[in-house]
Amino acid sequence: MTADPPPPADPRARHAARAGSFDAVAARYAANRPSYPPALLDAVEELAGRPLSGARTVDVGAGTGIASALLHARGADVLAVEPGAGMAAEFRRALPHIPLVRGNGNALPLADATADLITYAQAWHWTDPARSVPEALRVLRPGGALALWWNTNALDVDWIAEAAGRAGRFLGIDVAAEQRKAGERVEQADPSGRLDFARRTVRWSRRVPIGTHLANIATHSALLITPEEHTAAFLEQERAHLLAVFPDGMVEETYDVLLIVARTP
Repeated sequence: MTADPPPPADPRARHAARAGSFDAVAARYAANRPSYPPALLDAVEELAGRPLSGARTVDVGAGTGIASALLHARGADVLAVEPGAGMAAEFRRALPHIPLVRGNGNALPLADATADLITYAQAWHWTDPARSVPEALRVLRPGGALALWWNTNALDVDWIAEAAGRAGRFLGIDVAAEQRKAGERVEQADPSGRLDFARRTVRWSRRVPIGTHLANIATHSALLITPEEHTAAFLEQERAHLLAVFPDGMVEETYDVLLIVARTP
């Protein structure tokens, strides 16, 4: 039986630990995290009111470059911004042709009115909107847009809901409630009310080996700050559960991407 992980630390300390936990696993993050579907980029273009091709785009919290690479492939003129040393090093190794600067959304290292589009893929929740909203508005040109999105698990799929329940019991959290918080995160992206967000949800899936699926899970911050021996035991138990559902060893992951886009005047 897997031992229970230690109780959560102070929420602010825990948030900071989770935010900084990715640097040590940047290569695994790049290799195993899901990407985003073409339909998401279509929706970004629709809601931003302009094509990505030729758009001066700042991808903030760029991580290992999953979103930056897709934006670049669509013809966007991408500048990546990433605070973490490990993630930035992996980005530069994989995408040397895309410029990257160190920084974060609370204090963007960019001049005023220089971007057509600012994107945050899985990253806005690590910022303080009281600071990141004014920064985005400062850097965006008139008629520019701020696009935020998150991959979330499709909990209406039975095996995903069951797996989420097991993870929740292991971590001592209510995963369904956490998923609802992701929805609230979208609604509360700008507590000041200065931005008028349009919203889309894009469902997509990918089929990956169980090993990739488990490695993806292992790069999530809640597990990264859990003692390694507890995490390893949990993942082995999870492998057995998944093999009962996917005896061929290939997992069909299903995601709902939550997207919100706000245009500047």
